[in-house]
Amino acid sequence: MQLQKTTSVSTLLLLLALCIPQGHAATPIPAPPQVAASGHLLVDFDSGRVLSEENADQRLEPASLTKIMTAYVVMRELKQGNITLQDPVRVSRKAWKAPGSRMFIEVDKQVSVELLLKGMIIQSGNDASIALAEHIAGSEETFANLMNEHARRLGMHNTHFDNSTGLPSDNHYTTPRDIALVAAATIRESPEYYAWYAIREMRFNDINQHNRNRLLWRDDSVDGIKTGHTEAAGFCLVASARRDDQRLISVVMGTKSDDARARESQSLLNYGFRFFETHRLYGTGEALTRVRVWKGSQEQLPLGLGADLHVTIPRHQYKNLKADMRIEPGITAPVAKGAVLGSVHLTLGGEALEQVPLIALEQVDAGGLWQSAKDSVLLWFE
Repeated sequence: MQLQKTTSVSTLLLLLALCIPQGHAATPIPAPPQVAASGHLLVDFDSGRVLSEENADQRLEPASLTKIMTAYVVMRELKQGNITLQDPVRVSRKAWKAPGSRMFIEVDKQVSVELLLKGMIIQSGNDASIALAEHIAGSEETFANLMNEHARRLGMHNTHFDNSTGLPSDNHYTTPRDIALVAAATIRESPEYYAWYAIREMRFNDINQHNRNRLLWRDDSVDGIKTGHTEAAGFCLVASARRDDQRLISVVMGTKSDDARARESQSLLNYGFRFFETHRLYGTGEALTRVRVWKGSQEQLPLGLGADLHVTIPRHQYKNLKADMRIEPGITAPVAKGAVLGSVHLTLGGEALEQVPLIALEQVDAGGLWQSAKDSVLLWFE
């Protein structure tokens, strides 16, 4: 990427290289497909841009989509070393008697965390969910409190869990936007365990059971993540697919049938991949420019971003994308690492697209008396 200074002290223009050959006409973007569901969301995993939504913040019953959070909590416990995949879990009578979908564990038998986690992800076992919840938190009720703490941390503001399974409960709800957040967190934080969502079938206790996500058979780019169904919730599906360097997450809640949730999810994913593309513009900690620091132990300070910057735009529009860096004038030491000293403004075809903070990548301490005095004179002339 080429960097060019303008005559303005506080503004720099980043000239972006062309992504497509000259003369390639832009594809018009049609309206998103109509989705026969109570609520839906289509979002780009890297940029977070929403490509389609309806009732995305409406509180809906999640059914077994709940297990995305249950599995997320288990994965966090594994990563923190609080449990291991080899831990034996004694199956309680409550877990054994769980209604609905099951992996058919037996009361008082011991089953490993690994098998239970796979049984919950692949077979949607309510019995496995309860057994894991009790192993981690002592009771399913306490585990639900842990789920809600993680939901708050992830910004799932319209979500509350009463249990680990998604069985109907008066105060058990989420939204398409919220469930997409925990799905994305799973993919980002635990890719090794997320891969289990792509497993099509599992055999346990001499019983073969299939993953209910039909898109795993229909679309090779789909690699997860979870179905859900109760009479009240309807048929639900969170799906994620990766094509080339772009990953999308779709959430469909409250459809009429198993086939409908797969069909509507496929329609959303195809729309997103057909008409949009995602680019990584800058990386975390990459120096985008260097600025003068007054009265400091050093004169130059690199500025960059605190996180990777991805942008999702209509296909064949990369040539019209520009980034304008606006930097605070008269930066004076001391400067803390991470201090916000400006912003990067993205525009597409002259229209505002996104704004992200520009931060100090290093700490600059105050300089000595001579440096301070000299810079005071220079600043006066500036």
